[in-house]
Amino acid sequence: MSESAKTTPLLSVRDLVVEFPTRRGILRAIDGVSFDIAAGEVLGVVGESGAGKSLTGAAIIGLLEPPGRVAGGEIHLQGERIDNLPPEAMRRLRGRRIGMVFQDPLTSLNPLYTVARQLTETIRTHLPVSASEARQRAIALLDRVGIPAAARRIDDYPHHFSGGMRQRVVIALALAAEPELVIADEPTTALDVSVQAQIIDLLKEVTAERGAGVMLITHDMGVIAETADRVAVLYAGRIAEIGPVHDVIERPEHPYTRGLMGSIPTLAQESDRLVQIPGAMPRLNAIPPGCAFNPRCDRVFDRCRVERPDPIERGHGRRVACWLYDEVRNG
Repeated sequence: MSESAKTTPLLSVRDLVVEFPTRRGILRAIDGVSFDIAAGEVLGVVGESGAGKSLTGAAIIGLLEPPGRVAGGEIHLQGERIDNLPPEAMRRLRGRRIGMVFQDPLTSLNPLYTVARQLTETIRTHLPVSASEARQRAIALLDRVGIPAAARRIDDYPHHFSGGMRQRVVIALALAAEPELVIADEPTTALDVSVQAQIIDLLKEVTAERGAGVMLITHDMGVIAETADRVAVLYAGRIAEIGPVHDVIERPEHPYTRGLMGSIPTLAQESDRLVQIPGAMPRLNAIPPGCAFNPRCDRVFDRCRVERPDPIERGHGRRVACWLYDEVRNG
């Protein structure tokens, strides 16, 4: 492998812009988002509802709901640009090189087909194997993701499985073609806490085994703390803070990130009250000038209300979009 191939990120997103044309004008839902994911790395993407997490994932895999569109920036997979591929080429890439795990397994599984048919068709679409070999691979996958008696259960329909077991089938489906990247969008939200932990552990294990990268989208900072290597905190379609997960959790720098951290319950917490961030995420048609977080921020000053900060390098792979850290112009 050449030196440049070693240093090329598995996924590179640069200045991504997603817009929705409406009768009243164009709404910008993602506004200049940039990040990389390395092979074998889990990047957590976190933020409140409406931050743009799922839209970012949908843009990467070419599944934006019309009239949503990628209006700027570039997306590269292993150095190859993919955001401008024709629909058919993008369809081939999905499933083969990028696997997807969605929040609701019922949207990922066809209720009319057995699990065997869905898995073997996916495997044979993307890999040059016989029908019997595809079936054996499918059984091995179900076994790997923790479906008991996989050889017997494979011929069941999705409704024969519990919610947690269905989500395991979805993970098997996402991994069926041995993808390089897995995008998991709120994969545990509908599950109880003990099943959530199992699903997260499973995702980490199977992707680590294959050296796949993972983009884990969630609103749950606790899941990120348990799972991710790095975390990107989104707010109103922009990255507020990105960096190694332990640095961001132990020493959050952006006021929004600090608010998210304060809302995580811990066993050591003596108070029964969690910190709350006042207010709510702004609507797309009402994003304030300057820093979008300024109306909710307890450290706001004049510049925040008029000038929008770009991410500022903070060392050790950390970037924070906050004027508090603009040493050149503050100092």
